[in-house]
Amino acid sequence: MALAILVAAFLHVALPVKYRVTPSWVIPVVMLVLLAALIIGDPGRIDRQKPWLRITTGVVIAFITVANLFAAARLVADILTNNKLFANNAVGLLAAGGVIWATNVIAFGLWFWDLDRGGAAARAHRPHANPALVFPEMQHPDYVPTTWVPIFADYLVLAFWTATAFSPTDISAVKRWAKLLMMMEAAASLGLGALVIARAINILQ
Repeated sequence: MALAILVAAFLHVALPVKYRVTPSWVIPVVMLVLLAALIIGDPGRIDRQKPWLRITTGVVIAFITVANLFAAARLVADILTNNKLFANNAVGLLAAGGVIWATNVIAFGLWFWDLDRGGAAARAHRPHANPALVFPEMQHPDYVPTTWVPIFADYLVLAFWTATAFSPTDISAVKRWAKLLMMMEAAASLGLGALVIARAINILQ
């Protein structure tokens, strides 16, 4: 999870200045400070059930989401208004779109990880309580240890396949909020991808 947040901060810095929240250092610095607070507050396997840790986690994920939404809105506006930033640079356009898409996958992976069964700390204490997402390992317990619980990588895989397949994966959403979150991610990825690719093809022609 910590590595994913660091990657998201790096990806935001990698975007053109126009697509970053100004001043451009705000989002990376805030994310790193909040991440440091989370690591200091719960340096082990994320099992400390403290309200401030849960709130801080939500704030970090919200910062990533809002910053990426800002970048996506700017990029879409540029495409729809035929802005000159990428008027003759299909590679740059695809790179910017790819960065925003990848950050979107990380953001939704973090949301799935933080919301399912009350978050990572709650799952550590009550691993099988009231799941919103049913993983294949839960349906085939003979192939995994009895102590198996999903970790961030499992939720990141869910976010990746939702963004690429635009359909349910082998991980089933059994709560309405999870279904709606998957639908939002698929719609965002489909819309952004279609606009970026269509504009890039137009430039190359």
